[in-house]
Amino acid sequence: MEEGNHSEVTEFILTGLTDRPDLQLPQFFLFLLIFVLTMVGNGGMVLLIMSDSRLHTPMYFFVQSLSFCDFCYSFVISPRMLLSFLAKMKSISYTACALQMFFDMTLQETESLLLAVMAYDRYVAICNPLLYTVIMTRQRCNLLMAACYAVASVDSVINTYFVFRLTFCHSNIINHFYCDMVPLMALSCSDTSSAEIVMFASTCYIIVTSVVTILLSYIFIISTILKIRSTEGRHKAFSTCTSHLTAVAMFHGTLLSIYFRPTSSNSTGTDKIASVFYTLVIPMLNPLIYSLRNREVKGALRKAMNKLLSNS
Repeated sequence: MEEGNHSEVTEFILTGLTDRPDLQLPQFFLFLLIFVLTMVGNGGMVLLIMSDSRLHTPMYFFVQSLSFCDFCYSFVISPRMLLSFLAKMKSISYTACALQMFFDMTLQETESLLLAVMAYDRYVAICNPLLYTVIMTRQRCNLLMAACYAVASVDSVINTYFVFRLTFCHSNIINHFYCDMVPLMALSCSDTSSAEIVMFASTCYIIVTSVVTILLSYIFIISTILKIRSTEGRHKAFSTCTSHLTAVAMFHGTLLSIYFRPTSSNSTGTDKIASVFYTLVIPMLNPLIYSLRNREVKGALRKAMNKLLSNS
């Protein structure tokens, strides 16, 4: 069967997390709660940083960008997933599936690159504090943010093209809760080698670039912190990095466990759980990480709450 720009399949069926009817309603309410918390947490973080002038710094600009990315990421996955818990027919159109995969990849890769940019920002702040305002200007921050989205979008267009130029003719049942690359390629009745090579190359490029940037940044950061004589100074310098390190460990730890493990150990059930974690749970947790572990954010939140209560 030759590859082409068309397919005999006009829609796909998403199996979801489980086929047990008795678990559909409990899962619906659980993931509805996660979705609401994600929307409120990330939306609130974006508004909080916008409204408080003390948070108008490069570090919080990137935190705000991360919250916006997580907000969009959850919105791409959750509504369709929640609908599948209630609907008898769990179908998604061919075009909607392609769009979901494109936006999922774009936002996932943007977040990966953004975490690397945030590590670079901390490196400049701690290792070159006198030049920080000169290096991390508003224009440079905007350019770095735009570059993250641009690189991720181009890579996602390429991957989406290679996957959806395949022919799907034997089955249209995707063993997942959203349109992901690997389950889609497993359905194809045509040669998937080109799509697999492109996926592997792009995944390695994005993840390895991000992880290497983060590791190098923190090698220099830790080296600089250890040279600080006062215990209070070391604690203050390192405390600005703990939230970011927690977010990096969760996000990249999950991705590396999926993409860089032996093929023989692949498990659909395990992959689904990991996918739930990095597409739904991590976006919900990130606002908590950056608010509960950050004095400035907690102060801005108290100020906003007091202002809200005084006006009510």
